[in-house]
Amino acid sequence: MSPIILIPSRLASTRLPDKPLADIGGKPMIEHVWSRARLADIGPVCVAAADQAIVAAVKRAGGQSILTDPAHASGSDRIFEALARIDPAKSHDVVINVQGDLPTIDPAIIRRVLDPLADPAVDIATLAAEITREEERSDPNVVKIAAAFDAASGRRIARALYFSRASIPANAGPLFHHIGIYAYRRPALERFVAMAPSLLERREKLEQLRALEAGMRIDVALVDTVPLGVDTPAELARARAHMAQMGKRE
Repeated sequence: MSPIILIPSRLASTRLPDKPLADIGGKPMIEHVWSRARLADIGPVCVAAADQAIVAAVKRAGGQSILTDPAHASGSDRIFEALARIDPAKSHDVVINVQGDLPTIDPAIIRRVLDPLADPAVDIATLAAEITREEERSDPNVVKIAAAFDAASGRRIARALYFSRASIPANAGPLFHHIGIYAYRRPALERFVAMAPSLLERREKLEQLRALEAGMRIDVALVDTVPLGVDTPAELARARAHMAQMGKRE
């Protein structure tokens, strides 16, 4: 595989305006995400930005960023535009989509998203972690995956059967928190963005259901922790505290 990491980023966040530029330890959040993606050391990294201010912030840090159409409806549409412009020769056959609001993400987690693509039948790979906080089992903001991970055999890659904001599967047993990082085979990304939003996608407000409804295969690698996503002022404060603590340890 020849992966490329693309980070979609835009200023128009309703819950935390201008969040890619939010200061965390003296650096904008998008710089932290770009830096950690580079530390994964699996391919070039580029920020697919909706706004010139994001492009400027990444370039000040020494990174690569490209300005994309601000009207894109989703991050997958944004990275597809960036991919076509950055790599028209199609030298990269796998595209990793890392969300731009994960400033504390462990680079090892980014590397793990490639593991399911060892099976040539898999179109798209993603990640999950077991839910350990009881309140998250019923929280609609925590997206769950129905996937048959087998703890007894140690199987940590499984096929995604469904994604939902509801608590799935039913009855006793572990639930798994979907982590919104994807590795697409390049033809799979091309196919995905060409399709119209699907019925279940619109109902659940989860674009990955478009792929499942179209018969595409998504496999999931199980990891130990969920990276801290920043969508609210409270989560931004947590990220700042986390970075400050890391700085003290270093």
